[in-house]
Amino acid sequence: MRHIVIISSSVRIKRNSHRVALYFKKYIEDHQLATVEILDLNSYQFPIFNERLRLQVNPSLQVLEFAKKIIAASGVIIVTPEYNGGYPAALKNVIDLLYNEWHRKPIAISTVSAGSFGGSQVITSLQFTLWKIQAWTVPAMFPVPNVQDAFDENGNPTDKTGTDKRAEGFIKELIWCIEANEKMNTLV
Repeated sequence: MRHIVIISSSVRIKRNSHRVALYFKKYIEDHQLATVEILDLNSYQFPIFNERLRLQVNPSLQVLEFAKKIIAASGVIIVTPEYNGGYPAALKNVIDLLYNEWHRKPIAISTVSAGSFGGSQVITSLQFTLWKIQAWTVPAMFPVPNVQDAFDENGNPTDKTGTDKRAEGFIKELIWCIEANEKMNTLV
């Protein structure tokens, strides 16, 4: 059975992007598309890393657990808010912590903002960072403008029909990439 990890990237107080992570978890489970778990960076509260995991002398158990979850994932959804045209430092921190763990990992990106652009400015910088470490960024996006109005605190969308329709295409593309990646891995 495929397993999808959702990274909820914001560590801010009163964050709204976590609502989208909750939505994806429910959507995937309700449609029985995969097993799924949320890796909430707010729960981890990682320090700023001064070295990649593979070069750390005594990595914490929490760091090792996070790395194992990324390795075990068939694919990843990153839900990230846009902060001044970029993505959160907490997300950059964990991306840079790992390297081989991201290699050819299918990663779908959902960008979120409180404004009308849905985090569209963050996608380029995040994709570039993921490409540099040889992750496989899925060619579908899920931007969420006005997130505070689009989802409640429990991840329920205000327009369930429209949101589910967009999610269907987004998740379908991620699953296609996961399946293609699995086929490639059996050939290698």
